[in-house]
Amino acid sequence: MTEYRTERDSLGEVQVPATALWGAQTQRAVENFPVSGQPLPPAFIKAVVRVKRAAAEANASLGLLDMPERDAIVRACDRLLDGEFADQFPVDRYQTGSGTSTNMNVNEVIAAIAGQDGVTVHPNDHVNMSQSSNDVIPTAIHISSVMAVREKLLPALSHLRGIIYERESLFSQQVKTGRTHLMDAMPVTLGQEMRTWREQIISAEKRIELAAEDLLALPQGGTAVGTGINAMEEFA
Repeated sequence: MTEYRTERDSLGEVQVPATALWGAQTQRAVENFPVSGQPLPPAFIKAVVRVKRAAAEANASLGLLDMPERDAIVRACDRLLDGEFADQFPVDRYQTGSGTSTNMNVNEVIAAIAGQDGVTVHPNDHVNMSQSSNDVIPTAIHISSVMAVREKLLPALSHLRGIIYERESLFSQQVKTGRTHLMDAMPVTLGQEMRTWREQIISAEKRIELAAEDLLALPQGGTAVGTGINAMEEFA
């Protein structure tokens, strides 16, 4: 039988599983959005954690966050990035459009982990300092997309391109009938056809790399409505 503890926020009391690291905001989201049963991908959660880690360091450098809180947040983020507590992010991927529920889920979990070091860290006042869901989530989308491109998509395309290159020589003498207008046309070797596949992949890789460069411009610092309200100008 699951045991619960009582958490309180501005909306009142809510029952949270006793062993959960998340708090009231996350629990409300779990109860309000039981849509797909599928949480957001771990890679995206880690991107949000990276934002929180960087924000803690930036806030500390601006004198807004004391070093004990900063260090506790950084340590908590590092543990999450190492794969610990991966089961603490239950919010459904179909949620509020701004991603506020996931932002708060990460804030609450980081605060709870930081508290294990004996440091009192508040999910909003400390972990979410100088931030809003409206810049954290778009920034995490950029970060997770760039990392997926560089760590998965481009290496996979490179591997595929290499395999096709090997097959070009293997099938350099394999003649087949070319096709135009849904009819047989002039002869072509299978190796020649495969070379066109490889050239298309090379072209696609270049376009993807250029698109990924654009993702390096981050919306972080815009806060709630893009004006940077409640964040120092130097934070961005």
